[in-house]
Amino acid sequence: MRTFDFEEERLKREITKLEAKTVLLQLPEGLKPEAIRLARRLQKLGILPVISADPCYGACDLALQDAESLGVDLIIHFGHTKMVKHERIPTLYIEARANLDIEKSVEKTIPLLENYGKIGLVTTVQHVHMLEKAKEILLGCGKTVAIGDSGKLPHAGQVIGCDYSNAKAVAKEVEAFLFLGGGRFHAIGVELATRKPTIVANPYQKTAFTIEKEAKKIVNQRWTAIEEAKEAKNFGVLLGLKIGQKQMETALILKEKLSKAGKSVFLLAIREITPEALLQFPTLEAYVNTACPRVGLDETSKFHKPVLTPKEAAVVLGEKSWEQLCSDGWFGN
Repeated sequence: MRTFDFEEERLKREITKLEAKTVLLQLPEGLKPEAIRLARRLQKLGILPVISADPCYGACDLALQDAESLGVDLIIHFGHTKMVKHERIPTLYIEARANLDIEKSVEKTIPLLENYGKIGLVTTVQHVHMLEKAKEILLGCGKTVAIGDSGKLPHAGQVIGCDYSNAKAVAKEVEAFLFLGGGRFHAIGVELATRKPTIVANPYQKTAFTIEKEAKKIVNQRWTAIEEAKEAKNFGVLLGLKIGQKQMETALILKEKLSKAGKSVFLLAIREITPEALLQFPTLEAYVNTACPRVGLDETSKFHKPVLTPKEAAVVLGEKSWEQLCSDGWFGN
C-alpha cells in the first residue's frame, strides 16, 4: 500500500470527463517524488503531462500563470484543498490522504500531555480522516477532546500554513493541542496562533515531541525584529504576486498608515520573497509582508533586515502592544 492515496481512478474519470489532452501536475515538495510515476500513468492514457518543477508551498501557490503560458487543459494540484476562489483554468484537487497507522505516535504523546486534561486536535488535510481515531485514543486515556470548525477551511480540525482558525476556534476551551502529522512547521504555527502548548504525534516516524523551544525562539526573534523596525525610516511593503497571496488592499492600507507615521514607504511586487531579492534595495530598512506570513516568521535569521507581518506592523504603529500580539497570536484577525 502506498503512503498516500492519489485517487488515481478518480483522476482518470475527471480527465476523461473534461476531455483534457494536456495537464499540468503540481505537487508540494514532500509529494514530488511521485510525479514521474503519475506522469507515466497518464502518458499510457494518451495524456500529455507536464510536471511543475518549481516549489509549491500550498494551494495559494496554484500554478495558474504557468498553466496559461503552457496552454494546458487542466491543472492537477496534489496535497492541498481549494483556496483560490476563481480559477481561470479547470483545476482538480487531490488531497493525497495518508495511509498510516497513527496509534503508536498518538499513544507516545500521552506522557507529554500528562499535565493537560483538555486537548485540542488539529492536523493537515493528509490526516483529517484519522482525527476520530486519535480522539478515541485520547478519550480512552481520560482526556477531554475538542476538534475546532471555524467554517473557513474544508475540514474540521484542519490547519494550513497561514490559517489556524480551526485551532483558534477551540483555543479558549483547551489547555494544549495535539498536532497529528509530520514535521514541525504546522505545529509551530498552531502554538504561535493559539499560544497554547502543542505536542506533535508524527505517524511517519512513530514519534512524539514538543515544539516549545522552537516556538519560544521564534517569539524572541520577532520581538527583536519589531524593535529594530521601530527605528526604521524607509519601509518596503511586499505585495505577493502568487494567485492566493495577493493582498493589494492590505498593502495600500499599510502604506497609508506607515506614511502617516512619518515613514517613507514603497510597494514591492514580488513572487518569491528571499533574502537575496530584498538585498537589492539597500536603502530600505524594514519590510512588511502582506503575502505568506510564514516567510518572515520561520526564517527570521536568514533576512538581513526585519520582515514583519501586518499584525507586527500594528505594534510598530502603536495600534497594538507586544503583550496583545503575544496574547492574540500571530495568525488571524
